[in-house]
Amino acid sequence: MSILIIGGTGTLGRQITKEALDAGHDVRCLVRDFRRGAFLKDWGAELLYGDLSVPSTIPSALKGVKVVIDASTIRSTSSYTSEAVDGRGKLALIEAAKLSGVNQIISFSILNTEKNLSVPLLDLKYKIEKALVASGINYTIFQCSGFFQGIISQYALPILDSETIWLRGDAASVAYLDTQDAAKIVIKNLTNPEYNNRNVSLIGEKFWSADEIVELCERLSGKTAKVSYIPTFALRILSVVLRCFEFTWNIADRLQFGEISKSSSPSVKPTNEITWDFKRLPLEGYLQEYYTKIMKKLRETNYQQSEKANEISFL
Repeated sequence: MSILIIGGTGTLGRQITKEALDAGHDVRCLVRDFRRGAFLKDWGAELLYGDLSVPSTIPSALKGVKVVIDASTIRSTSSYTSEAVDGRGKLALIEAAKLSGVNQIISFSILNTEKNLSVPLLDLKYKIEKALVASGINYTIFQCSGFFQGIISQYALPILDSETIWLRGDAASVAYLDTQDAAKIVIKNLTNPEYNNRNVSLIGEKFWSADEIVELCERLSGKTAKVSYIPTFALRILSVVLRCFEFTWNIADRLQFGEISKSSSPSVKPTNEITWDFKRLPLEGYLQEYYTKIMKKLRETNYQQSEKANEISFL
């Protein structure tokens, strides 16, 4: 099957690319930077130049493609705005797919998007969901909650480095999932008619609160976390200030995720969850492996430094 993957260099996209290649599919990846996507070519994917923020680059990449898997989204550090990529860019992709005869589009959104339309990025994703439904193309929209990989920078590393973790007391719980498990189930169900023209939840086994994750990281790392709680009004004020400058719009959009409360994103299992035919990696197992590796590396580094210190002699 000929598949075009958008966002193949991202956290989820790279796992989807690898899983699709391992399954024997003809995989092409839309990239803005060939050097950054070189590892995808090494895996066996064909690289095609394209940029969602430049709609004219999209149609040529769709030639001969039957399935589009769009795992792209704006990064907080990107020079592009969310409107350019998650808004106009994805609308252009849908229109180009219709004209090119693409059979199927696999897209990724956020769980409970429709309940949090005050967050600009979620509002854009909700509009794209609606546009995809109205397109007439066979689609599956996977609604995600969060991925393990994001926990490392937000919780695991700050605890190891004795840095402060900033939390909101009433923040919504998140059903974190390993991106490898997500990629595996997506590729396995590419041709499953059960998920045609449906919104499907793609989440982990358990909803985790921020305090539960901190406690887990403390137990596995053996270190005590420094935690400070941010009032909701402070997040809103900071988001408003950052929205005043175009180069900080993406950061402002990401900050507004912190305003999603337990009431607007309930931590209950959705009824449209995908059917899992294998055991998902639990968060405890993922963090246990991470801390085991990082602590081993730290011990080796400390040993090497002590050995070098012992070699120093003074005359």
